[in-house]
Amino acid sequence: MTALMPLNTTRARVLLVDDDDLFRESVGNNLIDAGFSVVDVTSGPAALERLNEQDFALVVLDWKMPGMTGIEVLRRIRQSGLAIPVIFLTVLGSQIYEEAALQGGAVDFVEKSRSFSILLKRIILILGGQKGEPAAVTTQPSTDTVVRRGALELHRDCCRAFWADTAVLLTITEFRMVDLLASRTGQDVGYRDLYDIVHGSGFTAGYGEEGYRSNVRAFVKRIRRKFREVDDSFDEIESYSGFGYRWRDRENRDS
Repeated sequence: MTALMPLNTTRARVLLVDDDDLFRESVGNNLIDAGFSVVDVTSGPAALERLNEQDFALVVLDWKMPGMTGIEVLRRIRQSGLAIPVIFLTVLGSQIYEEAALQGGAVDFVEKSRSFSILLKRIILILGGQKGEPAAVTTQPSTDTVVRRGALELHRDCCRAFWADTAVLLTITEFRMVDLLASRTGQDVGYRDLYDIVHGSGFTAGYGEEGYRSNVRAFVKRIRRKFREVDDSFDEIESYSGFGYRWRDRENRDS
């Protein structure tokens, strides 16, 4: 299964899953106009069948569907070992649903009330495009595809992370956050910077003007847990109370 596409996303195949015929048609047509190849289905079982038959770059998935819900579809996808990016596109705007989706392995969560341009921006970011990304988000040259920081090794071409030569099963969202932190080793990285690397500058989530902070904290909690499943002594991500996080600069501390 192809999980990522190169920077040119033209004709990337997207699986669109939604039981609302009019909404599915509208989103599908917009994706086609944006240059994507779209396969649309109306149910979870049909989506899983298509995923077994064809390669897709990304899945756009509704949460509330009769029979099999979107979160159950996501669970089946991850249980089958497919690392394909999944975006939830749903009317369920509560933070509890967003956190459940991200915890389940989705890479993004977009409310249906938001404009198509927001969804398109997320898709381009997830598939590796540069549109909407903050400038100078890393201290490494853009040509670097492998980043090494002590026991950490990041492969940007396929969004895979390793710790002491052992794979760490990060989602694409989690990978991007680790990449940003590690690329700024020893520097403080704010909540907003970490959130923007995923969603694009200015996007708001959660409750209140700074509700995105709780989302970032949830991401970092999961990232730490995944690294500690590989190495229970992992403590590279330091908290900077009230501001954000930093990747521990062991080399300079030990010198």
